[in-house]
Amino acid sequence: MKNKLMIGRWRYMLNIPLFLVKHRVVKAKNRFETECGFMSEEHRLVHHLVVKELPYAGKPLSPEFVAGMSGLGMDRVKVILDDLERHMTFLFRNSQGEVVWAYPVTVEKTPHQVTFSTGEQLYAA
Repeated sequence: MKNKLMIGRWRYMLNIPLFLVKHRVVKAKNRFETECGFMSEEHRLVHHLVVKELPYAGKPLSPEFVAGMSGLGMDRVKVILDDLERHMTFLFRNSQGEVVWAYPVTVEKTPHQVTFSTGEQLYAA
């Protein structure tokens, strides 16, 4: 059973050849580096902060709020928000420059409402 990967299909368990697993891992790694390679620790800090704070705030987050909570300078926060938005993966801002969604949550109405264990309600992006 060592070094085996199996997948269940209906009533059957199928062996997945190790060379296919390795190939898929390499493909996934390359895709991740292509899509997320631009992100620094500061990018991750800002993204995680807005994802965490959107449910509490229940409204768009201003760059000033993000700068104050992250401890980063306002200019650096603006550059990071621009990078994250430009890659169209992690967040979107309204016309005032406030973050309205940061994957996977949004303060804009969508068909996907989420209720957190702490009681906050928000929509899924």
